[in-house]
Amino acid sequence: MNIWVLIPAYNEAKTLGKLLGQIKKKGFSVLVIDDGSTDNTHSVARDHADVLLRNSKNLGKGMSIQEAVTYLVDNTDFDYVITMDADGQHAPQELGNFVKETEKGACFVVGSRMGNPTNMPLLRFITNNFMSWFISRITKQNIPDTQCGFRMIKRDVFEKIKIETSKFEIESELLIKAAAAGFPITSIPIKSIYFKTQSSKIHPFIDTLRFIRFISRLKNERR
Repeated sequence: MNIWVLIPAYNEAKTLGKLLGQIKKKGFSVLVIDDGSTDNTHSVARDHADVLLRNSKNLGKGMSIQEAVTYLVDNTDFDYVITMDADGQHAPQELGNFVKETEKGACFVVGSRMGNPTNMPLLRFITNNFMSWFISRITKQNIPDTQCGFRMIKRDVFEKIKIETSKFEIESELLIKAAAAGFPITSIPIKSIYFKTQSSKIHPFIDTLRFIRFISRLKNERR
């Protein structure tokens, strides 16, 4: 099975090197896309990644994933992509659990932190619960942590859907469109890792508004 780990990174030089080192020790191929970082993210990634892409300015997580997936589709024969965040909140030790699910035939596997949301900020906890309830209704599948970016996705999914969003609403877009295309969504428990000194790049209010606009656009397209 040809698996690539895809990591969008924006100003994550402090955490990226350790993360990439741990992933490479497990034998995975890694693509990093530096989303216009102004720190040393690019040089750190260059020392570890198999493929390094770079945006000249910050375009957002959604746009970065679009570009990275397009590169992999055009240049590799990958079977699955695993998406991980660059900030250390996704544990490489859990990669094997995702692979085990795909060996059972899973097409789309999502990590869930909601069984034991240790140290998750209250606003994030509330937002995640609401979004997971709402998107589960839309997809008609039970997805307990729809906002988690730690995922393993089969190539077939990317070949049947079109990614359109450019920011953090991509997490929801992928689930909704994959479900609409007939792919079942599988969830597995993962650790909830948060650091007291870590500030989130997600803005719950702004990103919720983006999600509402995305849902409205989807409804208009289906009419």
